[in-house]
Parts: sequence; structure tokens; C-alpha cells
Amino acid sequence: MVAVAVASRATGVTRVEQIMGMPIVVDARDVGDPAALEPLFDWFRFVDRTFSTYSPDSEISRLDRGELPLGEAHPDVREVLARCDELRVETNGFFDVHAESDDRADPSGLVKGWSVDRAAAIADELGWRNYAINAGGDIRLRGGALPAPHWRVGIQHPSDRRRIAAVVVAGDDLAVATSGAYARGRHVFDPHTHRPPEGVLSVTITGPELATADAFATAAFAMGLDGPAWTARLRGYEVMTLLADGRSLRTPGFGLSSRR
Repeated sequence: MVAVAVASRATGVTRVEQIMGMPIVVDARDVGDPAALEPLFDWFRFVDRTFSTYSPDSEISRLDRGELPLGEAHPDVREVLARCDELRVETNGFFDVHAESDDRADPSGLVKGWSVDRAAAIADELGWRNYAINAGGDIRLRGGALPAPHWRVGIQHPSDRRRIAAVVVAGDDLAVATSGAYARGRHVFDPHTHRPPEGVLSVTITGPELATADAFATAAFAMGLDGPAWTARLRGYEVMTLLADGRSLRTPGFGLSSRR
């Protein structure tokens, strides 16, 4: 896990479940009944069944094998793939479902953030106002970490798991996404070469929507040393890039409260 929301606990409920091959944590500070979290975990299980690239029965796997026409796929699948196409254009081709292979589509770089955004919408419909949803280090935050007024997110240093590279202080609503090779190994590839990038350790992006932040972080990481120049031009999103030579590059509005 590359990022974690940290705060003192005096109220609410927390649950962790392994879904989509990663720990998903829901920390709801204004909820008293643990059963109230079940709709969110039901949603994440549906996402896993539908989008898993490891399950031969998922719609994504069936699409890849040509067994399922796109027009007959679930509306969520069509929505995600359409957004992936838009992001490929927005990122100059560096976010691409075919980044690893021309013969295999993998929308996982969007699905995780997209599914957390949807889970946050479910939480909002349930009337929650103070919560954190963390899917393998990509986080959506709302309200405060009661009794604390704000959520604080520690970004793990990619070269030393015992170190925190930065702490982001969230406002009322914030998404935090990090892309790097230190949690899952080399899984992000330059779509133009199908090779992993060099010279960059991690990219953390904060902003209003986790799906977009997640995709932008993946694209910026895939760009390697060209990533910081591209992220500097993003609107509405702030960025911290940690380079292999030890440098830390941040956009002016990156929500940094302290360094350790």
C-alpha cells in the first residue's frame, strides 16, 4: 500500500477486505453500524467479477477473446472503455489499455479509481459525510477524520517502506492516486515501446476525481523523465514526482503539510 489516510479514532467503523487483488479499506467516521458498509463491498465484488483480467469469466476477458461483442457488454464496461479512449487522447497515448501488449486490453489503470469514485457516490447516497475509501493506496476522502477536522494522507517513499515522502492534508473532498513500481513490481509500461519507464520512482496526483487522477498518474509514470513537464500543465490536479536520482518535483499547489 503506497498511501494511507491517518487520523486518531474516536467514532465510526472501519473494514478491510481483500478484493481485486488488493486491500480495500472503508473508514466511515459518521457511521455506527458495521453492516452499513456492506453496499460498498458488494459494489467492489461486482467490479472484480466484471473487470478482472485474471478471471476467464469476466466480461473484460470475454471481450479480449472475442466471445462478447462490445455492444452486449455491461453498461459499466462500455463506460470505462469509452473513458479509457478519451484518456488515451488526453495523455498523448501514454494511458492506453494496450500499453503492455497490442493483443491484450487491460483497463485496470482506470478501473480502480473509477470504482472508488462510484463507491464514494454510494456513500454519499447513504448520507455519509466523513469517510475515507482506500483501494490499494488510491484514496477518496470526504469531510473530516472525526474528531480531527481533516484527513491526512501519508505517501510512502518508494525506496524505503519505513519512510513517508510527504503528507497531504485533504480539504472537504479529495482524491489521491499514486503510480509506481514498488508495490506491484513493473506493471506500468510505455505504450509506445511496451517497456517500463526509466528514471522515475513514483508519481502522486491529487484532485477532485480519483479515476482521472489514477489515469494521469499512470500516464505520467509511463512517460518517465518526460512526465514532470506534462503534469506541470494539468489543470485542477496537483502532482509530486519522485525521481530515481533522489529529486522530488512538485507542482506549486501540491498539498504538502510536512516532510519526514
